[in-house]
Amino acid sequence: MAANATPARSFLVRRAMLLEAAIIAYNLAEGVMSVAAGIIAGSVVLVGFGLDSAIEVSAGLVVLFHLSRSGDEEQPRWERGVAAFVGFTLIVVALYVLGRCVYDLATASKPSESYLGIGITFASLVVMPVVSRLQRDFASRIKSIALMADSRETLVCTYLSAAALLGLAANAVLGWWWADPVAGLVLVFFIAREGWEIFHHRELICVD
Repeated sequence: MAANATPARSFLVRRAMLLEAAIIAYNLAEGVMSVAAGIIAGSVVLVGFGLDSAIEVSAGLVVLFHLSRSGDEEQPRWERGVAAFVGFTLIVVALYVLGRCVYDLATASKPSESYLGIGITFASLVVMPVVSRLQRDFASRIKSIALMADSRETLVCTYLSAAALLGLAANAVLGWWWADPVAGLVLVFFIAREGWEIFHHRELICVD
């Protein structure tokens, strides 16, 4: 095959690193604003959404570090370890959000409306599917299990954005205070399921 027929793996890895750096910066800003807005409004779903963003930042940093070491070589053993880390962090977030949701429902804690939170989750609902698709494309082209796992975590953020947006909107427009923790429970389902699948089946993540 001609040398210029396909980009060299090292070039694709650098492009993937730029994408990871960009989404890390986005998630960092998103996480800080979401947690702050969630604390002010007393919204468990918004705080959980922000913590998930923080987990995505940590996972993204691990993947970025891994890509910086991989160069032209595939490293399946290290990649499985990175995928396990991504899955484990998702499970930790799911447990935290579950505890907060149960507490808020049991105590009938009523959050205030958060229009900032609505804006944040709406933006994420638009951005994350595009980023996940790009990550998956790069992961397939460079055969990276770690990046594929991160693309799945990013895709989970899309589901979380939709659930959080519905809960925040229902509380703000209809005054349904319980919609906030109920939306949080939806987050728990998606986070825990994806975290377990990535952690438990990390050797089977498809990069084709």
